[in-house]
Order: sequence, then C-alpha cells, then structure tokens
Amino acid sequence: MKNDRSDKCKQSRNETRRRQRGGFTLLELILVMVIMSVLMGTVAFSVAGRGTEARIVRAQADLSTYQRAVEAYALENNDQYPKGLNSLSGGEREYITKIKNDPWKNPYIFRFPGKKSKYDLMSRGPDGREGTEDDISVWDIE
Repeated sequence: MKNDRSDKCKQSRNETRRRQRGGFTLLELILVMVIMSVLMGTVAFSVAGRGTEARIVRAQADLSTYQRAVEAYALENNDQYPKGLNSLSGGEREYITKIKNDPWKNPYIFRFPGKKSKYDLMSRGPDGREGTEDDISVWDIE
C-alpha cells in the first residue's frame, strides 16, 4: 500500500511539473499578437507609397541612359540625331541593347526636333497621358 501511495504522489508531482512547464497562457499569446500587429501596421504605413517613387526613379535612370545613347549616336553621326529610340539598337553600332517600356508599360517618347529643346525624350508618367504634370522628361532630371 505504501508503495502505491508514493507512486501516486510521484505521478501527481510529475503531472504538476508538466503543467507548469506547459505552453503560454492565453493572455500572453494575445499580448504578443497585439504587439506584432502594431509593428506590422507601422512597417506597412512606412512602406506604402514607395512603389510609385521607385517607378519614377527607374524612369529617370532609363531616360538618363537613353539620353547618353542619343548623344553618342549624334556624336558619331555628324550631329544627326536618331529618328527614334529603335535606331539606337540593332543597327551597325548598338548604343542600347534593348529599348524597354517605362515602368507603367508605356513606350518612352523620343521626338526630333523637340518642343522643349533639340529633342524630346520623356515618359508619360503614372497616368499614361502626355502633357500632364506627372510627365518625366530628360530635361527635368536633376
């Protein structure tokens, strides 16, 4: 009998230890979830709107690259500017490997002679319409 009683006490102590070492309480889990959602909200708020800014920077970088290629073309062709951006690739001399569309999937605009300067090189910007304030021109890049 004594052995049975001591065995039961040992089992009871082992179960108590297991319960004490168990998982987190519901309150602790809720607190962690609240903290994580506050952090995720803060990160989402700070990142929101960066997509448009990144697209504008990419368009400016593309325009600068195309401008250098246009100027190199004119330099090697007795100040004759290309008829279009496609003249910069695939010819005898390749100034640009591939002409890409702007980040909004519209083709870049190249005009010679230009309205603002000797040539126009621009993107229509996010709205896709020429002549609006969100247009990105090579002459506006600082």
